[in-house]
Amino acid sequence: MDEEPAHLARFVRGELDAGLFPHREHVRLGFEMLRRHDFVTSAYHYSLALRAMTARAGKPGAFHQTITIAFLALIAERLEAGPVADFLVFEQANPDLMDPRVLARWYRPERLTMAAARRTFVLPDAAR
Repeated sequence: MDEEPAHLARFVRGELDAGLFPHREHVRLGFEMLRRHDFVTSAYHYSLALRAMTARAGKPGAFHQTITIAFLALIAERLEAGPVADFLVFEQANPDLMDPRVLARWYRPERLTMAAARRTFVLPDAAR
């Protein structure tokens, strides 16, 4: 039986512990959500679930809308390249996504630290 849909459902319901949610899990659950839903639906539900998780952990300021949407967009773009059997295959084909600093290719640090970038999605730096 595939455990991924159940794990994804627990994430959406707010049943996962933020302390046990490293970057790789962010990418994995984004991957699983995007395999099942279109980008807009995934972005909405993923953002809600992650925002709720950080609030339950007592760290509502840890939620970052730009980073969330940017990573989901990268995952979605990579999934458009062709079908992927599972997350391990996706991870091996996209090791750069396992590095939380990969967004530095498109964003200057000061852009990501803007208060507005936490609240809403901001586009990457035009001059990058």
